[in-house]
Amino acid sequence: MTQTRKTIPEFKNREDEAKFFDTHDMADYQHEFKTVKAKFTKNLSEGITVRFDKTTIEKLREIAHEKGVGPTTLARMWIMEQLRQQVQKA
Repeated sequence: MTQTRKTIPEFKNREDEAKFFDTHDMADYQHEFKTVKAKFTKNLSEGITVRFDKTTIEKLREIAHEKGVGPTTLARMWIMEQLRQQVQKA
């Protein structure tokens, strides 16, 4: 008897996806996952303080949550991206 491979369904939002994987074994869908290379930041030695108004910080937190990262990480990612672009232009 042949066993059919299960496929991960499309989800409307992250909440539906989270509920699905709370009730299903990821091992059943292992064939659908790809190996990725992870890049980790070296120890960060210095910091700066950046102040935002309430609306801006709430939006930053919202977008960071949607991307699955913290607001500080997202801000750092955006700053690094802009710095790389500026260096490339120079």
